[in-house]
Amino acid sequence: MTEQKPEQSNTNDQNLDRLKNMESDDLIGKYFQTTYQPPNLKKAKKRLKKDVDIHYDYDIPEEMKGIGKGKKYLIRTYGCQMNEHDTEVMAGLLTDMGYESTSVAKEADIILLNTCAIRENAENKVFGELGHMKSLKVENPDLILGVCGCMSQEESVVNRILKKHPFVDMIFGTHNIHRLPSLVKEAMFSKAMVVEVWSKEGDIIENLPKARKGNIKAWVNIMYGCDKFCTYCIVPYTRGKERSRLPEDIIEEVRHLAANGYKEITLLGQNVNAYGKDLEFNYGLGDLMEELSKIDIPRIRFTTSHPRDFDDRLIEVLAQGGNLLDHIHLPVQSGSSDVLRIMARRYTREDYLELVRKIREAMPNATLTTDIIVGFPNETDEQFEETMTLIEEVGFESAFTFIYSPRDGTPAAKWEDNIPMDVKKERLQRLNKLVNAQSKEAMDAYVGEVVDVLVEGESKKDPDVLSGHTERNKLVNFKAPKSLIGQIVPVKIHTAKTWSLDGDLVTDTVEV
Repeated sequence: MTEQKPEQSNTNDQNLDRLKNMESDDLIGKYFQTTYQPPNLKKAKKRLKKDVDIHYDYDIPEEMKGIGKGKKYLIRTYGCQMNEHDTEVMAGLLTDMGYESTSVAKEADIILLNTCAIRENAENKVFGELGHMKSLKVENPDLILGVCGCMSQEESVVNRILKKHPFVDMIFGTHNIHRLPSLVKEAMFSKAMVVEVWSKEGDIIENLPKARKGNIKAWVNIMYGCDKFCTYCIVPYTRGKERSRLPEDIIEEVRHLAANGYKEITLLGQNVNAYGKDLEFNYGLGDLMEELSKIDIPRIRFTTSHPRDFDDRLIEVLAQGGNLLDHIHLPVQSGSSDVLRIMARRYTREDYLELVRKIREAMPNATLTTDIIVGFPNETDEQFEETMTLIEEVGFESAFTFIYSPRDGTPAAKWEDNIPMDVKKERLQRLNKLVNAQSKEAMDAYVGEVVDVLVEGESKKDPDVLSGHTERNKLVNFKAPKSLIGQIVPVKIHTAKTWSLDGDLVTDTVEV
């Protein structure tokens, strides 16, 4: 733990001293004391089954309640929906401490960068943002600047921040978000940068406050971590082993959201359909969704799935329809069994296609979307063509596509790669052309159809246009009174684009 100062009055002078010495390489150890221990990849691979404690008695330390009165915070979020959910928790904690939200960096007294480690580009964005933040610290030395999220769980990232960005006030990881009030306190009074990153995953804390965005759609985290250890993926190291929340706690949260007027929830997990496998009783995602289907909330989704854990029970429950939506995001990553084996995905091309067949048989109108990596180390032309033919065979309506990005600490990052970058880029262009064509074809089929749209707000491009999503997650833009925001309304589609639909409100069935 870092040493605390007896008085706060010297904070500005000490911060200015730090700023003057920002380029000095000897800052590590001289200016910074940390509780940081780097993740041990070997230990992470040898996880033992351990009971996870669940806490229902969390409260913000008394001395931190009201500490932010008259002050503002800004959280910038990078990466997946889980990061979005973590941001809601941190925003809830800061709100309970008295802080108010702002979107203007110069107004903020606390700025947190909630980071993503899954691809190099995401990390580069964060370090670029840190470069911009340096001037804010010069202008306002009392500004508390923090880096949190998945990047903070990487030893190389923390060392880089310590060396190159010493104006950062605190670094904390994914397992100790609940410690934010205490970390803020320490950053306010400390002589040193506050670094608290737990290599061991934390317990489950049920009653953390959340400041959700709006009151229409909500994220509901049902589990934490991942045990798959795909050879390219850093998530098992940054998020820890799989820990499932108890069903009764999830059901209570969803009931509360329904009572507060939410129209759609998305169940979250790094590997969401592995839910329940660590529980001491036989209970999986299919069982949970069947119980949630009885709650009076119009739409229930889940993300992200791993094909290996998508079982028959889940398909059976989803096929019942109702408020359980049949838009399924099912990352395949590659269409080549050989590449999938090297990725440690533990299913084959044939396994994946058989799963798709089962889903289509049970839900003929299901919308399937996916994730695909091209240019995995030493991927051959023939292996890439297998990915292309799988995409055509399945008929994905959209896909997140990426060139392979090495992640320090993962097995694949150590492998030699004989594929030139220009070849990888050419493959990505071909892949995107096919995915875009399939997306446009799927969108064209909606022209002339009437779809139910959950109206989420004004269009980003035109405040006179409203936008929202269909049950199958298609973005729809249409003109209508703003009083319809938050409602599910019928819209007749007249124009299809690659990634969105335009339509007209069907007014004869809507009370305006």
